[in-house]
Amino acid sequence: MGNFKGTATFITGASSGIGAAVAKEIARQGGNVILAARREERLQELAAEIDSMGSKALITVCDITRDNDLKEAVARADEVFGHIDYVFANAGFGVAGRFERLTLDDFRRQFDTNVFGVINTIQATRDHLVASRGCLAITGSVNGYIATPRLSAYCMSKFAVHGLANALRYELRPHGVGVVLIVPGYIATEVRRVDKQGVFRPEAQDRVPRWLVMAPDKAARHIVRALYKRKRETIITFHALFGILLQRYLPGLVFTVLSRFGNRK
Repeated sequence: MGNFKGTATFITGASSGIGAAVAKEIARQGGNVILAARREERLQELAAEIDSMGSKALITVCDITRDNDLKEAVARADEVFGHIDYVFANAGFGVAGRFERLTLDDFRRQFDTNVFGVINTIQATRDHLVASRGCLAITGSVNGYIATPRLSAYCMSKFAVHGLANALRYELRPHGVGVVLIVPGYIATEVRRVDKQGVFRPEAQDRVPRWLVMAPDKAARHIVRALYKRKRETIITFHALFGILLQRYLPGLVFTVLSRFGNRK
């Protein structure tokens, strides 16, 4: 029926975008999912769709910045499934703005979700992954390799997450736990319509050209394959890979381009 038959996957940020798409792809492959996010109505709709596929979806409404929320969500998952085989620490958003216009609270808010929220997720699920000799996936970003103007807070958070994934890979390997770093480029999600307070703005326009944007279901297939195969890292979209290679081998060119075009007001 699929590579994930009989497994249970804990997914944060599951109410939309990449998280929701990954949940559906795992369900398509026979896996059960624990859906963790703040928007219950969205989770209900997603759970109904997954149930129609013949897999089971457990809804856990929680905020990853609150320790107790995650502990309660994981406890419920343990009660229902008895094991957690995969964890996708995916929840996050972006604080944008020139450095001089951002406050210290903006940076704290960014790190609360994108860094400490990821840490909370891993701490709450680590023992379950060790018990199942499972696999952890963490959503990073191209901005964990390439820092760009107006995204200092977001870039900092993703550089931190990349470092965390790389360190955990060594620490969890002796326990049989894999660690996969997911590095998306532009995916058709709501993230670019979320303001720096973390609030979704449906009226906001996505300024990224459509030809650069990958559909979430296609991205999900790459992510689920990487999770199953325990790949060290998977970079999603060609332009993401191209940009990272340029940064690695021609950093001067990247600096020149971003200095000229990225600083325009």
